[in-house]
Amino acid sequence: MPPNLMTGCLRRAPQPITDDGDETRFCTSCAFSEACVAVGYGKQELVELHCLVEHVGPFRAGEHVFRTGDPFRAIYAVRMGSVKTRLFDRDGNEQVLGFYLPGEVVGLNAIYPEHFPCDAVALEDTQFCRFSFPAMSALAARQPAVQQHLFRLISKELGAVSLLAGDHSADERMAAFLVDLSNRYAARGYSGTRFHLSMSRGDIANYLRLAAETVSRVLGRFRSQGLIALEGRELVLLKPDALRELGASLLPE
Repeated sequence: MPPNLMTGCLRRAPQPITDDGDETRFCTSCAFSEACVAVGYGKQELVELHCLVEHVGPFRAGEHVFRTGDPFRAIYAVRMGSVKTRLFDRDGNEQVLGFYLPGEVVGLNAIYPEHFPCDAVALEDTQFCRFSFPAMSALAARQPAVQQHLFRLISKELGAVSLLAGDHSADERMAAFLVDLSNRYAARGYSGTRFHLSMSRGDIANYLRLAAETVSRVLGRFRSQGLIALEGRELVLLKPDALRELGASLLPE
């Protein structure tokens, strides 16, 4: 693709932006709408769930949504923006644990210890639906679709495929990371081939347990091979099937 056309595509890359729905439709990024609509539940049937929602934010880039050790009272569903979770080791070194996009729920790993085991930090202007977890648990006991979806979210959190396991190359890890982001955006109705990388190269490197210089080299190599187009943090997957094949050993079947 000629450079001027590639640049034009990147500048037109859509930004995921949610809406608030209306009296009968869910927000586009609602973390529960897919499961509820699938079994015929709408806002009329789930008015109790709607009443549990507290819209919070925006949190600016770098602001904490919660901190390690804070009491666990609520889960946070991302409405707009993105979040990273992290820990610090005894030497004060940051360890990035994951990234959360619109429609995904942050804080489920705090259910058992009843306090948050990590920090959650906004990567950009980010808004949330905050659900009181005791109230959510009580509603789930009465609404099977909510209960099943909550269990599914917990299971996904616990069983998430790690991009760090095994002896894999930097190219394999990066390819799997990009395909994973693509799948998650596409699952929420956004473009799976054009999106904004809200996380820094350093955060990506930290998460993948690579050096920042390695991440930059791999992205540069992917670009020269025609797999991606990249300008700043605006990314286009030009050959998603090739990336999927490269990262196949780290991705679910």
